[in-house]
Amino acid sequence: MNGAESLVRTLVASDVDVCFTNPGTSEMHFVAALDRVDGMRCVLGLFEGVVTGAADGYARMADKPAATLLHLGPGLGNGIANLHNAKKAYSPMVNIVGEHATYHIEHDAPLTSDIEGVARPMSDWIKTSTSAADVARDGAEAITIARTGQGKIATLILPGDTAWNEGGEPTVAAPPPAREKVSEESLRAAADALTGGKQTVLFLTASALREDALHLAGRIAEKTGCRLLCQTSNGRLQRGAGRVSISKLPYPVDMALGALKDVDNLILVGAKPPVAFFAYPNKPNVLTPEGCNVLRVSWPDDDHLDALARLADLVNATGSTPLLQAAHRPEPAKGVLDVDKLAACIGANIPENGIVVNEAVTAGRGFHAATLGCPPHDWLDLTGGAIGDGIPMSVGAAIACPDRPVLCLEGDGSGMYTLQGLWTMARENLNVTVVIFANRSYAILRHELTNVGAENPGRKAIDMLTLDRPTLDWVDMARGMGVDAAKATTGEELDALLKRGLSTPGPFLIEAIYTP
Repeated sequence: MNGAESLVRTLVASDVDVCFTNPGTSEMHFVAALDRVDGMRCVLGLFEGVVTGAADGYARMADKPAATLLHLGPGLGNGIANLHNAKKAYSPMVNIVGEHATYHIEHDAPLTSDIEGVARPMSDWIKTSTSAADVARDGAEAITIARTGQGKIATLILPGDTAWNEGGEPTVAAPPPAREKVSEESLRAAADALTGGKQTVLFLTASALREDALHLAGRIAEKTGCRLLCQTSNGRLQRGAGRVSISKLPYPVDMALGALKDVDNLILVGAKPPVAFFAYPNKPNVLTPEGCNVLRVSWPDDDHLDALARLADLVNATGSTPLLQAAHRPEPAKGVLDVDKLAACIGANIPENGIVVNEAVTAGRGFHAATLGCPPHDWLDLTGGAIGDGIPMSVGAAIACPDRPVLCLEGDGSGMYTLQGLWTMARENLNVTVVIFANRSYAILRHELTNVGAENPGRKAIDMLTLDRPTLDWVDMARGMGVDAAKATTGEELDALLKRGLSTPGPFLIEAIYTP
């Protein structure tokens, strides 16, 4: 068989059975192999940012990598922003990137580029296959790397002749190495801090935010009186009634400083030391107070569940009963929509076992508090700050979990980056309800203009931050891509449309028009 078919058979045999694609000429033999080999679901995205974002959402919910198929360096470049988000979320992914035939590269055709150079910043592993005989082995190595630790991005570059030449032989990826156990020394230092009578915070992210790990963290908190806090943006947080609740570090610098102002010990479980998203004049970059003792229990790739279990033993918390979140929903809002009424409507409607994908950059500031007591659900954040991940992530999450409703909370400015994902939702008939929070501007940037001290913005500055002249019409755009849609301007309308979208199969979009 040829190299392309050996690679597809290796992927399928290694339980990589979804491929998000946007192929070109160099990848046609791989396309033909995907068609010939049973067991691989192929999902077309009309832009590479949809492809990589969907693979991110899929990985977060499936706990395994999908493959992507991208066309040469420019295609990979188009998908870079959501590869950045995926890397910050520690999402496993196997990118298959086409390349010119090895003997054609020297001619510097129009699409020739340094693909490895394009891939390097957003990849944990890169390899260019050199022959058809190498392709399956290289693919198996990519799969193993992608599954290592919390998750890695592996990029395999496939020259055309290595795909079409004969000599391929399928293989199966080796299992990844076991996740590292943390040292007894770091755990004892954390235990001493937790039992020393000072204000202590357990600061968590990554798989430490899954229900079983949070249960252990809740036991530790109940026994020692420490606070539980997680990063502002996280790949996946399991939350809701009956689970251990955890607060998020606020995004605004002043609020984050307030949340940490009295902390004597900050214990990192998978997390990085908290810093501001950006530098601001006359404000600190590091958010921990002076004199705060920062201790690391685990790195992102470590075994967080084991670390928290051993830490619970050290502080005698194994038998403690953690405080669980009580069930509570806000009442649906009434009247003209604003950010508080948006939060109330969302909190009133999150479905049990739902998946919430949150890229409501401006509107979503109040969503965390309003949704704590909703039925158990998973919450996926924009982890890397590169906007345009919400709609594609929802595609991937819905494909990973077809029996679970997906609620996509999306800003109108962010949504325009990858609105092509709506077409994929329609084609695949995915159970996604998309809420577009339409304030007709990049409202968060209006706030940032003030935060960084830029004074007296004029017409040109304001025009760069507003989405009017013409006004976007998300209902028309959604319908043009095959997704049913409707507008809401009041709490009553939004509540009714959310109930409609979440109770009926297939995709549905709501344009919620509000005043920021």
